[in-house]
Amino acid sequence: MYEHLKIEELGAVAILTISAPKSLNALNTTILNELDDYLTHFDCNKYRCLIVTGDGEKSFVAGADISEMATLNVTQGQTFGSRGAGVFRKLETLHVPVIAAVNGFALGGGCELAMACDIRICSDNAKFGQPEVGLGIIPGFSGTVRLARLVGMGMAKQLIYTGRAIKANEALRIGLVNEVVPQAELMEKALEIANQIAAQAPLAVKSAKLCINTEWDMEADEAIMNESSIFGHCFATEDQKNGMKAFLEKGKCEFQGK
Repeated sequence: MYEHLKIEELGAVAILTISAPKSLNALNTTILNELDDYLTHFDCNKYRCLIVTGDGEKSFVAGADISEMATLNVTQGQTFGSRGAGVFRKLETLHVPVIAAVNGFALGGGCELAMACDIRICSDNAKFGQPEVGLGIIPGFSGTVRLARLVGMGMAKQLIYTGRAIKANEALRIGLVNEVVPQAELMEKALEIANQIAAQAPLAVKSAKLCINTEWDMEADEAIMNESSIFGHCFATEDQKNGMKAFLEKGKCEFQGK
């Protein structure tokens, strides 16, 4: 179906692999269009978690395709940046949690792709960075927005201004990733977390993601009111009734997403 995407289904978990090994999975317009189509048609009722990774051991996504960007003018550059940013926003707001399983290089657009995911697990050979200033541009797929929110403004400015790449352990130290594992254990760890998520009440997980994403820029009082409202709506679901009943009866609930 797709030229550069591989799709795998493991129960309630979907695995999306970006596959353009000759360019180390660099993002071009074709891949961005395929990602957009996949996310548009993603069945959030069938799947409870999505894992995003890159094909091969060397690279998650090495960046955006420089050979495509090299000839762009101002208008074309804005269009390309908006395209990538829009796709990544669609990923960030997907109704199910998204885990980035980062193997090898996650530079430029690859780092931005990982940051658009909810959780980042990386292998011990991973490298992260926003090297765009060395090419005469800035991060264009919302990197200046998300990096500052994840690691703080000071660290984000240092990384973006210098274009320096950092290794996995430093990415963990500054809060860019959640966990570092040996490369051979990367997908095992990502699947372990995905299955833990998939076992929970899916409407509750969706609501929790919505709260965290939407409340980031709200004033405290507004955010608290928003959480209270969404919390209350959880009590209209069968999952809430069945989950609490199972807890009180010391049983296990198989959530149906209703």
